[in-house]
Amino acid sequence: MPKKSPPQPTELSFEKAFAELESIVAKLESGELSLDESLALFERGQALAAQCYGLLDAAELKVKQLSPGGELEELENLDPEES
Repeated sequence: MPKKSPPQPTELSFEKAFAELESIVAKLESGELSLDESLALFERGQALAAQCYGLLDAAELKVKQLSPGGELEELENLDPEES
């Protein structure tokens, strides 16, 4: 039975891509993989990181578009008692 290949990073949600990326980092940090396995995982990790960055950029753009004046406010600078 052939091994099923993982979905392309572009098919994954941010949460799934990030979780897989965390798993890859842990495996690479373990030092228990061969060079070929490490390179393959590193390549997959790069693609997952690119997907995560792309999704975050898209979310930031959407928030800017929906915000008055098109600017993001820093959440830690917001004081709920000022409202």
